[in-house]
Amino acid sequence: MGADRRRYGLGRAVRVPAVLGTLAALLAGCASIPDSGDVEPVRASPPGESQVRVYAVPPREKAGPDEIVDGFLEAMTSDDPDFAMARKYLTKEASRDWKPAEGTTVLRAAPDPSPSKEQPSGSGDPGRTYPLYGDRIADVDSAHAYQPVEPTPYNGAIHLVQEKTAADAKEWRIDSLPPGLVLGESDFQRNYRSMNKYYFAAGENWLVADPVYIRQRIDPTTRMDPVTQAVKVLLDGPTDWLKPVVESPFPPGTALQKGTRALEFDDRNALKVPLNEKAAKAGRTQCRKMAAQLLFTLRDLTSTPVSQVELLADGSSLCVLSGDQAEEFAPDRTTGRPDNPYFIDSGGRLSTLHVGADENADPARVIGPFGNGALKLGSVAVARDERHAAGVSEDAKSLYVASILSDGELGDALVKSEGARPQDRLSAPSWDGHGDLWIADRDPGNPRLLRFADGTGAGQEVTVDGLDGARIDALKVSADGVRIALLLVKDGRTTLQIGRVERHGSGAKAEVSVLGLQPAAPQMESVTAVSWAGPSRLVVVGKESGGVEQVRYIQTDGSTSAAGVLPGLSPVTAIAAADDDQQPLVADSQDAGIVRLPMGANWQTMVEDGSSPVYPG
Repeated sequence: MGADRRRYGLGRAVRVPAVLGTLAALLAGCASIPDSGDVEPVRASPPGESQVRVYAVPPREKAGPDEIVDGFLEAMTSDDPDFAMARKYLTKEASRDWKPAEGTTVLRAAPDPSPSKEQPSGSGDPGRTYPLYGDRIADVDSAHAYQPVEPTPYNGAIHLVQEKTAADAKEWRIDSLPPGLVLGESDFQRNYRSMNKYYFAAGENWLVADPVYIRQRIDPTTRMDPVTQAVKVLLDGPTDWLKPVVESPFPPGTALQKGTRALEFDDRNALKVPLNEKAAKAGRTQCRKMAAQLLFTLRDLTSTPVSQVELLADGSSLCVLSGDQAEEFAPDRTTGRPDNPYFIDSGGRLSTLHVGADENADPARVIGPFGNGALKLGSVAVARDERHAAGVSEDAKSLYVASILSDGELGDALVKSEGARPQDRLSAPSWDGHGDLWIADRDPGNPRLLRFADGTGAGQEVTVDGLDGARIDALKVSADGVRIALLLVKDGRTTLQIGRVERHGSGAKAEVSVLGLQPAAPQMESVTAVSWAGPSRLVVVGKESGGVEQVRYIQTDGSTSAAGVLPGLSPVTAIAAADDDQQPLVADSQDAGIVRLPMGANWQTMVEDGSSPVYPG
């Protein structure tokens, strides 16, 4: 059955597009409700139809077990406060024990209730059991963290019994059900939205995005609107995965002032956030950082920029921070000038592409050994301050670092690989937000991940927990320096994993390791290329099983949306995105050369001969 063809009985909830609901209210005085005619099926909302509202209805009197099961599954997708209508399909005991907020199981399509199983003769069970089937694609925990999984069969069950009502009649009700919510992907995307909450990188002064999912509208459990939900989940602390590498300046126990259900912006788009007495312990510097966390967290939830946030404790003002002032804590800490991408020209030299006002300008080679042909490059990474670059020789054997602002001799190689073939030698390098340089040696006899503090000196081998025999083929480190995207090769398949970068100490003496590997694109059979595209987003080139190659955006938690699929492109070997989402994507296409994708347009060729396009990072 699934999302588009479930049974629909008289106990089903009603799905109404929001605009139709408004029109219905306006016309109520001049229209009558028909009391005859056939009952029509109400289809599950198609993917992306977020304006559809589901109004749950209670079970009708003497409803059969099929209607009870269908009615409950539909009521789970509604905005009903505390799922009050959904609970009417449960026995009193089951209603008391059911906790919708403890987590959500996401299926590819709506859960499919199979016909009830007959109870074994003599079992003493007078009830009915309805197995639930589907393809499980993700779980969302009680902390709102999304975790994708490779599609696996879902097997749940709903059990019904006949329970006496106040009128001493017997009605079918559910007495056993799966924990939390079980939703099809389209219903999940209609009810929930992805957002980033922000915490400070441990020991640093910049923010790190922590993606979670909150309700699109009023949360049935807390009765909070989306803005208030966002503030609450921020105050609840980071997700378990990110917690080891971030910190929050909010004093322990800080929460919204008791009874706060809605937060409203004033006519200047400023917001006052009332907190409990625990927040009063914060000093001014600490409070400014708290306000910065809130400002960045709320940015994705409002159509216009948040002008300022004022924090209050017990009614007294603690501090005020404007949106401009919060930029000192920005995750990407940009140089203040637009980023232009770089690429390696047909002569193996590092050059700059111009995608700004003068978009027809010819590429310009950088100054120094990477631009004058002293070394023919195979791959490159430009430091985030755009003063230096790291280049790997065309044979992928040696790694060098050189200035791109001044002339000079090419120094000694930082590392050399002993791999027999170019594909078994050095990967493309990557710079993190600390100014450290990362690279993978793909030598099958000595595979390793290396970090060069400040891009100099001897490389430190970084341990990666959970590789399970896979080899690192490519890598990209985030601007915040606490996450790393890895393309891992195992048994002929290349997958994308996100790891957490944990540091103990500082500089060259720091002990650094990568832990907590988790899949970022489990539904993709293979991944060809990846780039960071903002604080919690990646742009990925790959294909699903049996599908064609796609270029698409995914969140670092592995969640996707139909809107994330980008225009098609011929075979892509490299992809690059800037931290600023106003800058175009740049890719290396085997057929079209170096191409760009401006907002609202299609791919455009910039350079016919070249390779390895990159933005700083």
